[in-house]
Amino acid sequence: MPSVPSPDKRAPILWLPLIIFTSTALISATIVPWYGIVHGYSGSLIVLSLVFLWANGLSITAGYHRLWSHNAYKAHPVLRVIYALFGAAAVQNSALIWCADHRNHHRYVDDIDNDPYSAKRGLWFSHIGWMLKDYNHGMPSLDNVKDLERDAIVVWQHDYYLPLAIGMNIGVPVLIGWVVGDIIGSLLLAGVLRLVISHHSTFLINSLAHFWGKQPYTDTNSARDNSMLALLTYGEGYHNFHHIFQNDYRNGVRWWQYDPTKWLIRLASWLGLAKGLSRTPAFKIHRALLTMQFKRAQQSLVTADNSDHWQQYLEKEYQQFLHCLNEWTVLRQQWYTQKRLQISEATQELSEELHRKWEQTTLHSRFKELEYTLKLQRKRMNFLMLQLACNN
Repeated sequence: MPSVPSPDKRAPILWLPLIIFTSTALISATIVPWYGIVHGYSGSLIVLSLVFLWANGLSITAGYHRLWSHNAYKAHPVLRVIYALFGAAAVQNSALIWCADHRNHHRYVDDIDNDPYSAKRGLWFSHIGWMLKDYNHGMPSLDNVKDLERDAIVVWQHDYYLPLAIGMNIGVPVLIGWVVGDIIGSLLLAGVLRLVISHHSTFLINSLAHFWGKQPYTDTNSARDNSMLALLTYGEGYHNFHHIFQNDYRNGVRWWQYDPTKWLIRLASWLGLAKGLSRTPAFKIHRALLTMQFKRAQQSLVTADNSDHWQQYLEKEYQQFLHCLNEWTVLRQQWYTQKRLQISEATQELSEELHRKWEQTTLHSRFKELEYTLKLQRKRMNFLMLQLACNN
């Protein structure tokens, strides 16, 4: 890993986050278990603490991340207020600043100077070290969140972030403690321990998800897919997919992949609290997967027996792949042309009706055929990779 540039060594310490991270970790490692041994934690307190923890985590993943950072869907004001409140409880800064940093991360991913938590600086730096010193010399630029500055709820949370964070981190645990009859236990469990877990589950995506896992969609950056991390991060562990298709409301794109954030957003859409859910076309997903399969097959041919035979087979598959891509590009252009005609010649309501009718046309059917063609080709490429592995 490249070393941190020398000016960073002289960066001033940020004492507030250092004190918060250190004190909560120490209390969680000492006083929390001591209180549990001496006094015990009731089952109801544990359950309510877990509910509070999940509300924090999902407000970060569904709110701060997929809604506000990436505009992956639109949320009802009621849902956005919930995200703002429980996001403040997670103590990861206001949504405005969080999103400014995160958008820079995507724009400059792995860049040592411009990615705020670049994995190229090491696991510790990307996990927590970047928050312990003022490497950027003050508050991050908000030039990339002008859209969020027009969101009244985001601005309200930013302006009142400190009282909201304090109120949520004290008020909610006290309320839980009052309900279960153990305020001190609640302050420790629903207050301190919950905050530590909430912090590091998010930090794992900045750090470990760039070091551990697979890269099925792209290897142009360090992001990885890891189903184990998805279990700890509310579905955010499918990070390789996210970095190439960042505006998709899903991270676990397969139906069986564990992504409770995706399920929450979908449930919200059924309840009328979310709309405009952005989905990456299946063709683009297959294209990305096949691109990586061809790249790895070519690498395997270097050491494979009978490589000339496999090279011819691979070349034939690749030409078919290019043919599908070219036809898909032509079809997309035809679709855009039809869409422009619909908008120019009809009202919005009629345009939507024409669009629904278009979905039954030959053009739409051909799109689906191309998606299926790539899906079959992926299966053939999987077989080829198995054959190459046996011949190496």
